[in-house]
Amino acid sequence: MDAPLNQVMNPTDEQRHEMTRNLLETEGRPEDYEYIVNLLSPPLDITNYAAPGELQGLKIGVIGGGLAGLSAAFELRKLGADITVLEANEDRIGGRVYTYYFDQKGKYYNEFGAHRIPATHETTWHYINLFGLNTRPLSVTRRNNFIYVHNTRLRTSDSIEQLLYPLYELTPQERSTPWTELNDYAFLYLMKQLPPDVRSELIQILPEYSPEYLTLTNYSIRQTLENLGFSQGAISLISGIDSGTGSLLNISYDEITHEEYTLDYRNIYTINGGIINLPYAFIQSFLADNPPQYQNIPISQLGTVTYNPGQTVTGIYQSQYGNKIILKYHDMRDFRKTTDIFDYVVCAIPYSTLREIEIKPYFSNLKMQAILEFNYSDSQKTLFLCNNRFWEQDTNYGRMVGGFSQTDLPIQYIFYPGDHILCPDASACSPDEPGVLAASYNYHLNATRVGNMEETLRYELVRENVEAVHGLPVGFLNSIVEDHKTVVWNNQPNNRGAFALALPGQKKLFAYEMLKPEFNQRIYFAGEHVSTKHAWMQGALYTGKAAANQLAYHFHNYIQ
Repeated sequence: MDAPLNQVMNPTDEQRHEMTRNLLETEGRPEDYEYIVNLLSPPLDITNYAAPGELQGLKIGVIGGGLAGLSAAFELRKLGADITVLEANEDRIGGRVYTYYFDQKGKYYNEFGAHRIPATHETTWHYINLFGLNTRPLSVTRRNNFIYVHNTRLRTSDSIEQLLYPLYELTPQERSTPWTELNDYAFLYLMKQLPPDVRSELIQILPEYSPEYLTLTNYSIRQTLENLGFSQGAISLISGIDSGTGSLLNISYDEITHEEYTLDYRNIYTINGGIINLPYAFIQSFLADNPPQYQNIPISQLGTVTYNPGQTVTGIYQSQYGNKIILKYHDMRDFRKTTDIFDYVVCAIPYSTLREIEIKPYFSNLKMQAILEFNYSDSQKTLFLCNNRFWEQDTNYGRMVGGFSQTDLPIQYIFYPGDHILCPDASACSPDEPGVLAASYNYHLNATRVGNMEETLRYELVRENVEAVHGLPVGFLNSIVEDHKTVVWNNQPNNRGAFALALPGQKKLFAYEMLKPEFNQRIYFAGEHVSTKHAWMQGALYTGKAAANQLAYHFHNYIQ
């Protein structure tokens, strides 16, 4: 019997599209398919805006070597420009992509940053396919993980109504409503009331939005749930079971809705060997004299890309002469200061770090206000290298292979490695093998509070929370956890925040302005924060490619 589509290694575009169509038909909104595929597909190739080699002699600076900056540089190389990527981090590549290996052979690893690739994220898959990267599924055919809420442990297959409803002060109507209906009403009802074309505005940045759509952007998740008539008891129940949403009740409701719209947590994949292989593939192509990805462009017309790590930009200035951009930066290794002049610049760093860079003259007032005000969420992950996979051991509940457990404890989520998902049985992939557990993955206040504990106390808290979720005695993991590491994204000096998440009203106020070029269309902006897919690689890659296209269009139509 053929495996389910979402269990296929290296799915084709046709297979991914079939998964999406099937899910949308099941949800009763097949009309969303064309909108999702078209709006998440990569922008047109840059050669539609300027000819190969047309930018020869141009000097372009890219601030930031995350996926947005790398994709912008990759595309601009097609036009012959000389591109310099200035990346502040000297120790690793990839920006918020952060694969961590516990061993030198790279066998035992997990992700501190981006770790999931939804089947619907067309631009991400464009680059995965372009570089020939291998992928494997993370979705499980039957989820069998824990929910540990209100000091009550159950499996995802257990009755939430019987075990959890009595613990919360619900109204009679809420108590009589099945959990799936209650949750769908909370997060799907308002979206489904919108016409398909208006729903599509969830993943568009427009100068004006439909009044009906703005009802999803002008209120926080908590305010929206209250407006829908949920009691405070029901909001506590929802935020306990769906602990990720529960930690973000103050953000704009549409930040949750756009992920539901594009099925971001269904049919998900990862890259074999680590997500780091995607930014690594970009850099390898920069180093190659004749990279295969540019097979239709003669080598003589390709530009050059210089990837320069350890360079922190401290100033962005508009030159008084020749319509150039001046960048000041210093080398973190020897603190040597450099001033350089570029014809164009792509700014692909988060606003959380752009905030401290000197900008003269100021960008537009509204963009400067967005740099000050646009909201970023913290995130914390703690990885445990375990000498056996205790979660895959046979228990009275059955083995857990892949998926995630959720809890209202501070750790929020536990993610289980998915490398055994496709194993036919335990004998093929033994639970006695070591494995790397994402023992805690949390957002916002949970992340800041857990992340800033003293290291020993934090480890003990995470370990004890994991033991509680699994019903293990205190100290059970002492002999199992061989090593551990924590990353708090608010404390990463070149990020200072995990990802952008708009507060109520911020999309309407800032999103369109954040994308506008500055300094007489000589500086362009990219990154997940200026996308419709905050926190996802899709947003970074799409905006990097789009910024390169904007630059090429301007040069071709206004300069020559």
